[in-house]
Amino acid sequence: MKRFLVLTLVLVIFLSSCRVVESDLSADDTQKETESEVIEETTGSETITETDSESVTDMESESEEDTTVIEGDYEIEKIELDKYEVSIKAGETDMPMVTMYPDDASNKGEIWESSDESVATVNHYGKITGVKAGECIVTVTSEDNPSVKAEVKVTVSGEASLTYVNGILIANKTYSLPESYSPGIDRTAEAALNKMISAAKDDGIHLFIKSGFRSYGTQKTLYNNYVARDGVDAADRYSARPGHSEHQTGLAFDLNSLDQSFGETKEGKWLAEHCHEYGFIIRYPKDKEEVTGYMYEPWHVRYLGEDVAKDVYESGKCLEEYLGITSEYEN
Repeated sequence: MKRFLVLTLVLVIFLSSCRVVESDLSADDTQKETESEVIEETTGSETITETDSESVTDMESESEEDTTVIEGDYEIEKIELDKYEVSIKAGETDMPMVTMYPDDASNKGEIWESSDESVATVNHYGKITGVKAGECIVTVTSEDNPSVKAEVKVTVSGEASLTYVNGILIANKTYSLPESYSPGIDRTAEAALNKMISAAKDDGIHLFIKSGFRSYGTQKTLYNNYVARDGVDAADRYSARPGHSEHQTGLAFDLNSLDQSFGETKEGKWLAEHCHEYGFIIRYPKDKEEVTGYMYEPWHVRYLGEDVAKDVYESGKCLEEYLGITSEYEN
């Protein structure tokens, strides 16, 4: 009887334990279902997987690429000029206006050339200068696309002319410039001068322009004033007669001081030693007056271009000696 009661008690305890475990499992399932419902309510009705997220990112990236503005990088296809024929007198200038197509091309650089510089010259801005009577062709070529170009027929009239020797424009006592010749400061020479002044500054040297371009009329006034003060013979040693001044070429500059003592200053010494590196020469060197026709002017520089200036400097000659020309007035 006692054994039967013990077995009955064990069975009751076992059944009670099973009910507790089942209740715990049911509670866990209910909690999980509740958490799942909360997640679905938070994220909305659609479930975004990791793959879907990557797809959305790709779509946004593609959208940004589609709206990116790419700058034009197109070749020049055509050059138009506002004039294709130019008629000027010796010493006069003209400058065709250039339009390059397409408008949004990235490089609209121009290369200008004259077929005969003894008739007319052209600078890198396209300014044409008549030299002597004759005809030639001036061509502008696209720097970006050399196959694209345009031509200007140039006709030069008039007896007055410019004198070039080995491609160098000459203005001295033998060779004159026309009264109408008024090119202003040459922009290539000006850029070289600014570069030289900047380099001098880096070396602690202060250079500045005292005098640049002078017209025929301005030179005439200056020279006549000097003659009235000092007489013709004295004035001819340090001042050019109108039409014979290098300043009228736009290629000459007086720097700092118009006194021969400038050559002994640190600025004058630096200029004499380095100006050829930037395309200039000391035009009227010491002890060359019998050849150049002018007394020593350590402040007066003339632009020739770096290669020619270097050759002249290394030769130790003045420009007349280098070119084998004279500098003497007829009377």
